[in-house]
This record gives sequence, structure tokens and C-alpha cells, in this order.
Amino acid sequence: MNLRPNQRTKLDDTDDSLFYSFPRFVTHVDEGFIQQLTDLYRERLKPNTRIFDMMSSWVSHLPDEIQFSHVEGHGLNEEELARNPRLNHYFVQNLNDNPKLPLPNEEFDAVLNCVSVQYVQYPEAIFSEIHRILKPDGIAIISFSNRMFSQKAIAAWRDGSETSRVELVRRYFESVPGFSTPEVIIRASTAPSFLQWMGVGGGDPFYAVIASRLQ
Repeated sequence: MNLRPNQRTKLDDTDDSLFYSFPRFVTHVDEGFIQQLTDLYRERLKPNTRIFDMMSSWVSHLPDEIQFSHVEGHGLNEEELARNPRLNHYFVQNLNDNPKLPLPNEEFDAVLNCVSVQYVQYPEAIFSEIHRILKPDGIAIISFSNRMFSQKAIAAWRDGSETSRVELVRRYFESVPGFSTPEVIIRASTAPSFLQWMGVGGGDPFYAVIASRLQ
């Protein structure tokens, strides 16, 4: 799968590094989404493994009780990354300028990307890199909601529906030989179940697309 040039465009086509040059010490999704994501990590990630938190920030939403042997962070704002207590090391890189990660082959047990995949202009290259740095049987978890900085999201994401965005991420995985069949998790509401039952509020929708590197 290759995106057409017009699908990669952004409303704000200035250097992404400028947009992210000042820190944003906020969470971009609600507590319900964050809880679902942490629970998913608790279920799928194993202790004492190596984690790459791609396009990270000042918080990684990893379960507090699980210790990992190494958590490598990446992002566009050094102040945010320096504040993140779960990162053992981090680096700053604009993946839309250079998608090649400065990381060894088969180095990580898991690659995580939370609410950032919508900003990637060359997903074919990025998902090839995810595959390269994963160990065999290593897992990639791409999570997102319906929020975004619309001026920095690519047109294919910005102009799509929530359903088409899930399909887009699934196709990103399928475009790279050597990934398992992607698993899709869709939870239309992240509000507590009793609120859903009462019909009060929906909360941020929770989406995740998950695949593993095959042997």
C-alpha cells in the first residue's frame, strides 16, 4: 500500500520541529482512554523486556507495577521526553524528514505509538522500521482516538472517518511483509460502564491496531 502524494499533505506544511518546539505537559486523551491503554499494555507487555516508545512525550502510560529492562523514548520535544520518568534513554528526531531509526535490528520486544500515527507522512517507511527493530514475535501496538492537531494530521487521516482510520493503520501493517494479521480493538466509548448504561457522555473512543513480527 502506498499513499498518494496528496494523501500525505498537511494543512500546516511548515517544519514539524517548529510546531513541537515548545512543550505541552498535557494529556491529549481523557482518563478513560488512558486507563484502557494502560490495561492493554498490562495485558500484552511482559516484565523485563525492551520497549520502544515511538513519538512519545512526558508520559508513556505504562503500568506502574511492571518493570522493563529498558524503555527507549523518541519524540520531537526534548523537554517533554526529559520529564518522562519511564524512559531510560531518549532521542529527538523528525520522522517525516528522516524515517530511519538510529536503532539496531531486532532490538525491542515491543514498539508503542500512542495518539501520534496520524502525523506520519511516510508510514510505509516507518512501519518497515518498526518491523526491523522488533525481535521475532515482538509486538507493535498503535493506539489512537478521534482527537488530533488537524493542521498536522495527514490528509488521508484528516479527511477520513473513524472507521477508515482504523482501516488505514491496518493497511500500514499489511504493507510490510513479515507482520502477523493485524488485530483491531474498537471500543466506541471509554466512559465508565455505569455512565454508558445511563446514557451520559461517551468519552474518547479507544482504537488500537496490534501486530507481531513473524519469525
